[in-house]
Order: sequence, then structure tokens, then C-alpha cells
Amino acid sequence: MNSFCRGLHFPVIFPLQSCAVSPTRTPLTIRQIGNSSMGNHRAERAPKRRTSAPAAPTNGKRRATPPPRRSLVKLPSLPLVAGVAVLAVSAGGAVTASGTGVTALTSTGSAMEATGSIGQAAGQALSRRGVIVSRDATRDPGGEETDPELIALAEKQMAERAAKLEEMRKAAEAQAAKIKENKWVLPLASYGITATFGQYGLWASYHTGLDFNANSGDPILSVANGTVTETGYDGAYGNKTVVTLDDGTEIWYCHQTSIYVSVGDRVNGGETIGTVGATGNVTGSHLHLEVRPGGGGPVDPFQAFVEHGIVP
Repeated sequence: MNSFCRGLHFPVIFPLQSCAVSPTRTPLTIRQIGNSSMGNHRAERAPKRRTSAPAAPTNGKRRATPPPRRSLVKLPSLPLVAGVAVLAVSAGGAVTASGTGVTALTSTGSAMEATGSIGQAAGQALSRRGVIVSRDATRDPGGEETDPELIALAEKQMAERAAKLEEMRKAAEAQAAKIKENKWVLPLASYGITATFGQYGLWASYHTGLDFNANSGDPILSVANGTVTETGYDGAYGNKTVVTLDDGTEIWYCHQTSIYVSVGDRVNGGETIGTVGATGNVTGSHLHLEVRPGGGGPVDPFQAFVEHGIVP
């Protein structure tokens, strides 16, 4: 029995029924057999494989090698599965495993019919949504836009508007001409103000005009459009010319040396009507100018010039 058992190499637990042993004895394991009589005849062990690098020992202690980790299997996403299913139906149908065999469920014709049904259902769904287009695309060329009554009404309104605009244009031109016609200008090109309205003077306790100092012989200009209504010598005023404007305002030009116009002459603003002098009650050559609205009493000439856009 010992010689027979020494020649055996058991990789697993094995009861020694083939040996001539007593049936009442407990079977021996491989380790028990080796310890008893086969201690010097152990089978050679295959070299161990390392699945991962062992952890480096620290402080003289051995660390157990952790078991290798298995990578998780990534499952396909739901959209991917659905896409594969659609491709399978389009290509020729789906198949399923039944027992040990594979049975075809659909054919290519059935898949095409299913695809056509889906397309028809989609078309019906789109048709129920209706047409969504621009309002301009649905206009009828022969509709309201070409209604003769509407066209006539629009043309009438346009004509009325054009007439109103023309009326306003003419009124604006008339006003501009009136302003231009009544525009005032300064009576002298070069001057200096020596006496103002209301000021106490040598010849009167209340000055009734505006004095422009200038050289004798300097031209005097009409301040606005008007008609000559008076010329000649007038006592303290000396040689005087009166021009009545279109609105009835009288402009007096006094102390002239010479007078170039006559009664009834039509003059324009800026036109020469005489020259500066020292006639009448004066202490030197200058132009005494008075403004008398409507031929009445005098007003401040300075203010009258300002109201007409001129600052003396």
C-alpha cells in the first residue's frame, strides 16, 4: 500500500479507496499523506502568476495584495438601443431567440409596410397643423387692394393733402416775403450812439429819438421799405426826411446836410435817401432818428430795431 500510494499525486481531496485499507479508518487528505509517509515526495508546484504589482512593503511589514478589479461593463444608452431597433426594422425585420433556434418575426415587405404607415401618420399630423405662411403670401391680387372705390378714395385724399400742402407753402412764402419786405436795416454803416430815447438833452428835457454819431456827408439809408411823405427844413430838426412804412409807421431822419428823395418816392430798405449833417439844434454832425407808429407820438427806436431783428 505504501509503495502504491507514494506514486500518486492528488491535486484535490481524494479518499484512498483504491488502497488496501481498513474500511473503518478515516480517509487521509493529500496533506495528511504527505506528513505521514510522503513528506519527501511532493509534486512540483506551477509558478504563480501575478495579476498586479504587489504593494511595496513599509516598515518591514507585508501588505496583502488586493484582488484585481474587474472593469464594469458599460451598457448601451436607451437612444442607441432605439436606433438599433429602427435600423433592424428598416433592414428586414427583427428576430428573436426561441429555445435553441432563431425565428424571423418580420420580413422586408412587412418592414416597408410599417415604414409607409409611419410616414402616412406623420403626413396626416402635419396636415392637421394647417399652413403657416406670411400674410402677404395669401393676399389676393384681385382683392381689396385693387378695389376701384378704395383707389378713388385714396387718390382723393392724396389730392386734398397735396392741395393743403400747396396752400401752406404759398402762405409760408408770403410770410417770408412780408418779413423780407419789412426787414429793417441800420441807417448808417459806421456810427456811435451818443443819445438814447428819454434821455435829458441840451435842447429838450426829454429826448425823443436815438442819435447816431457820424461824419458829415456819410450816406443815410432807409431802414425799411416805404414811401417818402415829407422832406425839407423843420426848425430844431434841421433838414428832415419822413418815410412812411407799409404798416403806417413813420421814420424821421433829421439834421441832414442833403436830401436825395422827394415826396411820393418809393424807397426800399438800405436805399440811400440823404447824407449826415449838422442842421438845426445840434452841437455836431449826427443823425437824429425817430420812430412814430401810425404817425403818432415817438417810441423808443432802440426797442423798435430789436423787435425787427436789429441791435443798434
